Amino acid sequence: MSGQDDGAPENKSEQGEAAEREAAKQRLLAQAEAERVPVEDTTCAVPDRRWRRDQ
Repeated sequence: MSGQDDGAPENKSEQGEAAEREAAKQRLLAQAEAERVPVEDTTCAVPDRRWRRDQ
């Protein structure tokens, strides 16, 4: 029975680490969503007229 008692603290530690990983994952997903660029913005063609300045 002492084997189960020895495993309990590790199990709680693993649960705590899993919770921390999940929290970090949610923070990363929230940050990525905040920095996300809509597809419409990335597919817009912007005229580049810099070459005309050199002529």
